[in-house]
Amino acid sequence: MALIEHTTEAPASVIRLHERDDVVIARVPLPKDTEVMPGVILTSAVPAAHKIALRSLQTGDMIRRYGQIIGRATRPIAAGDHVHVHNLGIGDLEGAGHEQGYSKDYAIGTEINPVEPVAPATTFMGIPRADGRVATRNYIGILTSVNCSATVAHAIADHFRRDVHPEALAPYPNVDGVVALTHGVGCAVAADGEALEMLRRTLAGYARHANFAAVLVIGLGCETNQIDALIESQGLKPGPKLHPFTIQQIGGTTKAIAEGIHHIKQLLKEANEIERTPCSVEHLRVALQCGGSDGYSGITANPALGAAVDRLIAHGGSAVLAETPEVYGAEHLLTRRAVSPAVAHKLIARIHWWEEFCRVRGASLDNNPSAGNKAGGLTTILEKSLGAVAKAGTTPLVEVLEYAEPMRERGLAFMDSPGFDPVSVTGQVASGCNLIAFTTGRGSAFGCAPVPSMKLSTNSALWHHQSDDMDINCGALLDGDIEFEQLGEQIFQRFLTLASGERSRSERHGYGQQEFVPWQIGVIT
Repeated sequence: MALIEHTTEAPASVIRLHERDDVVIARVPLPKDTEVMPGVILTSAVPAAHKIALRSLQTGDMIRRYGQIIGRATRPIAAGDHVHVHNLGIGDLEGAGHEQGYSKDYAIGTEINPVEPVAPATTFMGIPRADGRVATRNYIGILTSVNCSATVAHAIADHFRRDVHPEALAPYPNVDGVVALTHGVGCAVAADGEALEMLRRTLAGYARHANFAAVLVIGLGCETNQIDALIESQGLKPGPKLHPFTIQQIGGTTKAIAEGIHHIKQLLKEANEIERTPCSVEHLRVALQCGGSDGYSGITANPALGAAVDRLIAHGGSAVLAETPEVYGAEHLLTRRAVSPAVAHKLIARIHWWEEFCRVRGASLDNNPSAGNKAGGLTTILEKSLGAVAKAGTTPLVEVLEYAEPMRERGLAFMDSPGFDPVSVTGQVASGCNLIAFTTGRGSAFGCAPVPSMKLSTNSALWHHQSDDMDINCGALLDGDIEFEQLGEQIFQRFLTLASGERSRSERHGYGQQEFVPWQIGVIT
């Protein structure tokens, strides 16, 4: 069964996604008294991408979109009414079960679609590494063990900025750049706690990432996150390509900056000696993200990205869905595709962890839709999640990862993370993703060095208004300019060109260094 079943019943002014739906979506802004379906006349003006009731609903009635429950009516709703935050909520559905008439039927493994491999497999022009991995970019990285060494790290990276000191990398055209990825923690946390372990796992994932030809790791010297302990606990091996030192050990800020610049100069010649060669798509691992979502996200960009993901996996590649709060209420669509009960139960356990995490803090998972999401037509977290999960296509779910945990299997994975994009993507890259596909309806601006990030616009208005930031216009689906399968193929082909070295819009703008944000889960004392 398709995740989203489109019908052709609705006229051009609205979109109906499933025959069981209680609402339709406005394709364009619609004035009061517009007849959007036979006998359904708008009782007020409705913005584009917002919902319109198809029938009368009483307080407490379930409301469906995508053929799935997105919440309850919080007051009586008439046919033709605008359905949004004023009359739709999830209320007692959060954490609810059968007793409230709302069941997440996990039906583990009942909807597994076998992957039919494509032969011959497609290739891209990648950068082979000595250990057999393949890179999509060729950076030198500077990581920090603690916030206290961030200034030194940025001073070293700034010495090699092409826009400030173009002469520094002029002889090394095959080096994409030198980037400092700094963070705000690393001290005042438990030395043996989950928070420090998560930070170390994240740093290690970047330190060994294929897109880094070499990495410096810089500390202050007295922090909780001692570099020696980081290296030992994560199985890293110091050497010319993984050079750790501390400011206190070297003798202060000036000497530490000089040490970093000197070491990178020694690395540049070898880092430049790479050649892109045809590589199997099995080496591509795509991070799936959405940010600044709107009411069109689950209709255009997300399912189109899912179609591209199906192609990617058929060619032997992998994809990682994340943002656990943004699959909440749609996790049953993933458990049905889980390859084993163990995989499904690990996902369910993460959902329950988030429910408890919010409960003890007096928070709600329904707080997740942002002001921009709501302005764009989304109302509840259930509605947002049902659209977000479409990015994962239709292939089997092969593994569930902790935050920043290295990928082991090939195919579709899920990684636990918050819904905040920079935190989530940081974890996906640490897990090994070497390409990012990011859908947006409101106009997100994002990048994540050392991995290229492509932006997919959900609607043509955004594409034209903010084209400087967008790579593909999925709004063409709504405009009737492209068929669904054609768009999925176009996105898949863009995977290949970006992985082969073409720069995305976010890369051209220089996004990436400021968006490294490890998940800060622990108590800071």
